[in-house]
Amino acid sequence: MMTLKLLALDEEDLTVVSAQMQDAVFKVGDIDYKPRAGHFMLSANRFAWEASDRGEKGFERRRAALCFKQVKSVRSIGFDRKASDTVLSLLAILFDKEGEGPDGSVELVLSGGGSILLHVDCIEAQLADTGGAWETAMKPRHPGAA
Repeated sequence: MMTLKLLALDEEDLTVVSAQMQDAVFKVGDIDYKPRAGHFMLSANRFAWEASDRGEKGFERRRAALCFKQVKSVRSIGFDRKASDTVLSLLAILFDKEGEGPDGSVELVLSGGGSILLHVDCIEAQLADTGGAWETAMKPRHPGAA
């Protein structure tokens, strides 16, 4: 089993991380923000897209950690942050640059219209598999996709 480890330092890198985290599921209680350290982290069960085209029987999910550094503030909409057992599904990670500098907003777009908005000094994200893989019978489907 190959484990995934990625580092994102610009918008192009963040696009790769977004693709690997597409359809990851996590509980609200798996979100952690340390304001003094400027760290935002979530633990998720990501769909292993890199394994889905191997022609093997079944599909895989893997436990992974996604960490953003240089985070100034975090806002969320579309879910109750106190409902720690609520399951959320990540659709995409987007970046909106503010002005000319490297600072901006990272948006974690969730299914159902929710989102988590991180105001960052710059893009500095890490994605790493933290546990083994397990088989799942279902591959995520998206409307309009082949």
